[in-house]
Amino acid sequence: MSAPTRVLVSDDQVLIRTGLTTIIDAQPDMEVVGECGDGQAAVELAERLRPDVVVMDVRMPVLDGIEATRRLAGAGVADPVKVLVVTTFNLDEYVYEALRAGASGFLLKDAPPSQLLHGIRTVATGAALLDPEVTRRLVGTYAARIRPAGGAARDIPLTPRELEVLCLVAEGLSNSEIAARLVISQETVKTFVSRILTKLDLRDRVQAVVYAYRHGLVT
Repeated sequence: MSAPTRVLVSDDQVLIRTGLTTIIDAQPDMEVVGECGDGQAAVELAERLRPDVVVMDVRMPVLDGIEATRRLAGAGVADPVKVLVVTTFNLDEYVYEALRAGASGFLLKDAPPSQLLHGIRTVATGAALLDPEVTRRLVGTYAARIRPAGGAARDIPLTPRELEVLCLVAEGLSNSEIAARLVISQETVKTFVSRILTKLDLRDRVQAVVYAYRHGLVT
């Protein structure tokens, strides 16, 4: 058997933190290695315990979850930790800032336990947890912030087909939707996405979305 996924839970509300911990610890493939009630403690515990995933609240004392995420998973962090942001606040601004800070996923606390567990497992594998509809809404609202002032960037090291797949990812299409659009298999789409991430040195499809808009590939 493989080692269980090690999870750190950070939430300032004791009842919620206890509930999350109980749900996670009940899974045979997961274990909670630590818990805390503020962002600064989350950073310190994560750096010491090196969990596979940090379940992070947004609004917390001392240091909020967005800044804590940036310190653990943001650009320039030598050994980033995977962060799954879980909050009661369904605000686009929070989602956008969490993803920019380096979070690998975003869930609401009213999501069913099965969705939370799926999110942890997904993020632990190195994949991103971002619903296509959320992607569409976010890029529609915030694309102007990350889109370049000039035209599309040149010399992007992708084939025409890879560029096509990247643009569809940036539009928020899932692998199955991309497969249907291009009349190819989902496995082929996965291969293209993997190649794109490798060539562009991107962590996941969330970063791919931002890359596409920053380089003017999507309007």
